[in-house]
Amino acid sequence: MSTPSTTSTTSTHRSAATRHFSGTYAEARAKFLDAAAQRGAAVESFVHPEHRGALGEELATDVALIGAIDAKKVLLVTSGTHGPEGFCGSGAQVATLNDADLLARLQQAGVALLLVHAVNPHGFSHLHRTNEDNIDLNRNHIDFGAPLPVNAAYAEVEPLVLPDAWPPTPADEAAVHAYIGKHGMTAFRAAVTKGQYTSPDGLFYGGTAPSWSNKTIRAILRKYAASATHLGWIDVHTGLGPYGHGEKIYPGRNTPEDLALAHEWWGADVFAPFAGDSASADVSGPVISTAYDECPNARVAPMGLEFGTLPDLEVLDRLRADTWLRRHPEAPESQKREIRQRLRDAFYCDNEEWKGMVLGQTRVVLLQTLQGLRKA
Repeated sequence: MSTPSTTSTTSTHRSAATRHFSGTYAEARAKFLDAAAQRGAAVESFVHPEHRGALGEELATDVALIGAIDAKKVLLVTSGTHGPEGFCGSGAQVATLNDADLLARLQQAGVALLLVHAVNPHGFSHLHRTNEDNIDLNRNHIDFGAPLPVNAAYAEVEPLVLPDAWPPTPADEAAVHAYIGKHGMTAFRAAVTKGQYTSPDGLFYGGTAPSWSNKTIRAILRKYAASATHLGWIDVHTGLGPYGHGEKIYPGRNTPEDLALAHEWWGADVFAPFAGDSASADVSGPVISTAYDECPNARVAPMGLEFGTLPDLEVLDRLRADTWLRRHPEAPESQKREIRQRLRDAFYCDNEEWKGMVLGQTRVVLLQTLQGLRKA
């Protein structure tokens, strides 16, 4: 009799963990808005004025606020900065809206919860890491009134990583390995992923002006975090690091006091790209940097919470394929479907084990952030 009981308990546990996740952007948006409504959250939708989703659906960045709009302490969680990474972030946000204990703790501490769902709704729906203009949003939040950042090495690596045909030939792959052999893996990763502003249909393109998503997140911060004196911002990502592990990446300013605050709130296992100890490259223009512009009176503690999926170079290969596909719309429909599915799988492990790991680690980080805000 014990075996059926164990099976039933396991099944119930798994369904509880997975029911917050979705299979499409449209489903994710509906779950998020439904959960926000059930919690009585203040909801606002920023609808994309020009584009529709892969299923013809409306595209929007949706905001849910639980707490006072003029709260001094705000816990902000964002999802979908990189398109299909939104499957993970949306699931974490919906789970948070269903976490009565966590919400009660926030209320008791006087901390407002601000959830921003689908920073990049176009990429989320169409299964592209980049937005409608092939812009990587974590390379777009820079000062466009100043000279654009220069990534001189990108011009040399682009023809290596984006060959004329896909999949790459053995000679194409040999050329990539030759570059890595000559310059090292660290230099290769930096050249490809740091961000570039010269090739609009290339990899990790930062754009030449603020994107719609850039303007939208700034408007959200100005409206919902203008009164904040302390802001803890968790931006949920996937695709780097060991499978299921949530790396705590510090994407903020390179100052001793700001980094010390991150360690104080989240522990010694916070890694900074500028220190060279993170799975992430030191990128230009992350979304989180907007907090310093739009919330100048707030002490900001930012984190990119990055969940591993596949080996890093496999993820990069699938990104290369997706970028190649943008350059080759004439590709056969079967190849298009395969490339898009493989990209989705690179950023979303659609299984119960991984989802459970995501929700458990996210909840720990949110509790840590609440504790930091409470003490601030």
